[in-house]
Amino acid sequence: MPEEISFLLLPGFSAIGFMSAVEPLRVANRFQGELYRWRILSLDGAPVAASNGISINADAAIDEVSDVRMLFVVAGFEPLACYTRELAEWLKRLERAGATLGGIDTGSFVLAEAGLLGAADNVTVHWEALSAFRERYPSLNASQELFEIGARRITCAGGTASIDMMLDLIGRKHGAALASAVSEQFVVSRIRQRSDHQRMEIAARYGVHNRKLIQVIGVMEQHMEEPLTPDRLAQEIGVTRRQLERLFCASLKDTPTHFYLQLRLSRARELLQQTDMSIMSICVACGFESPSHFSRTYRARFGASPRSDRQVTGGFVSPKALINAHAAALSQLRQQ
Repeated sequence: MPEEISFLLLPGFSAIGFMSAVEPLRVANRFQGELYRWRILSLDGAPVAASNGISINADAAIDEVSDVRMLFVVAGFEPLACYTRELAEWLKRLERAGATLGGIDTGSFVLAEAGLLGAADNVTVHWEALSAFRERYPSLNASQELFEIGARRITCAGGTASIDMMLDLIGRKHGAALASAVSEQFVVSRIRQRSDHQRMEIAARYGVHNRKLIQVIGVMEQHMEEPLTPDRLAQEIGVTRRQLERLFCASLKDTPTHFYLQLRLSRARELLQQTDMSIMSICVACGFESPSHFSRTYRARFGASPRSDRQVTGGFVSPKALINAHAAALSQLRQQ
């Protein structure tokens, strides 16, 4: 019997993450008959628009489906904007029935919010949302892997990593030869392993090649909440402070202190836009001494205060905020 895989598309989902998961299944069927079937679900059975504006027709609404053996939640920039108690209960029913649950791109947020990910599960999300995920679910083991495949939980960073995840699943069930044949159809030179990096290496990201400089930028990225002093950074890579300053000046036309600050401000903006953390909590998480110092440096970098920048970008919509908004609207209607 063909293996059926269901995909729950949430509004604003990542189109490339979804298509990269479906296409390997289609090609596997082309080579060896009907190995897989797939079904597209939406919250209400209506078409769902991806983040690029393209709409995908759904086969069914979630309340019409109960016979799910494997489900992937596919999300995008606001994974919890449509999160409801009904969705959580439906996912829990699938879990109790023995279904394998997965998340693509930021779909892991939905599984985590529903309490369906535990400390024993290795979880991954798109790198841009990783900091937000770790802040919101500190007890979960979130990795930077391309994908994580467990006994009954499968998560993927999205984008083209969905191809690698599906190739791995195809290889496990139907052999490496089929997985390689499917891979070649996508002009992919090699099947990436789960441990491959999501992001470009530091050298490529910043256009630097000095081994010491690459090492110290990595140290900075790992110490955002409690920033290290320039002397400590120099000590970490075995150079003097003066040598460290010369490295940054020669390769990046910047100072270590200013570069470090820009990294922390960028992290702060990610958390502002992707979580409902308070500005004070973000200030602490990104290593700023006080809210006033944070606001001042943030405005200098982005041209707006943290509060106004969150309002302009829309920020993160928490389930609690949505429930409160609906309750307020209902109360207002009753009064009328």
